[in-house]
Amino acid sequence: MTRTVDLVADLGEGFGAYTMGDDEALLEMLTSANVACGFHAGDPRIMDATVRSCVEKRVAVGAHPSFPDLVGFGRRAMDLTPEEVRTDVLYQIGALQAFAVAHGTRVRHVAPHGRLGNLVAVRADYARAVVDAVASLDESLIVLAQDGELADAARARGLRVGIVGIADRAYRADGTLVPRSEPGAVIHDPEEIARRTLRMVTEGLIRSVDGKDVPVTCDTVLLHGDTPGAIALARRVREQLLAAGVRFAPLDDVLSADVSSADVLSAERV
Repeated sequence: MTRTVDLVADLGEGFGAYTMGDDEALLEMLTSANVACGFHAGDPRIMDATVRSCVEKRVAVGAHPSFPDLVGFGRRAMDLTPEEVRTDVLYQIGALQAFAVAHGTRVRHVAPHGRLGNLVAVRADYARAVVDAVASLDESLIVLAQDGELADAARARGLRVGIVGIADRAYRADGTLVPRSEPGAVIHDPEEIARRTLRMVTEGLIRSVDGKDVPVTCDTVLLHGDTPGAIALARRVREQLLAAGVRFAPLDDVLSADVSSADVLSAERV
């Protein structure tokens, strides 16, 4: 059976006069986008321009909420209460939803960023806070997550869940990511990343740092755009998947298991 997967990247992660990554080049390869909502990166002008570009390229818009940590790019632990997490996430989704509506679309999914994204996989209270925010706003929103507490809490509330496979990050044997503070957390070899991605998508497995094969559901592949050679790497991953017969579609269609030929991006869009 032909495997279909979503391709997503984190976009709009500049601030003011500062930019990060080549969003326009990445958009040519994506079916979905995680758009920064102003807490770890992004501002009203960047959010507006990013959503506009997503609409022009027919890329599904998703919210990328974070801890309120501009200085640390959302990668530092913060001692927030679950109620603060809930209201911060709700605030950020709502801000992005305003720009989405202004450009004739809507937010399709929610993908917690950085340290918040790591913690919701293992902290039940934070996971419930994110799910409460999503469910209270729009129960049609997809929760993008790794396997763990957030995915479990979302399913328990009847929300759809998209499991993300992260091509350039090392995994532990329990399926969680190796923290960026540890050596080897980020993989840089393009061929290794391409091989790992193909195996995640077609076999549902990834090799952990201690040499074990870990089962990984992969509804969407996260392509990073803020590392050296990121665009060439994203293109290499995409080409490898295409060569293996994998098709690409927005997460909504991947989860519905009802992908029409009109919704699938063509192989020429590389």
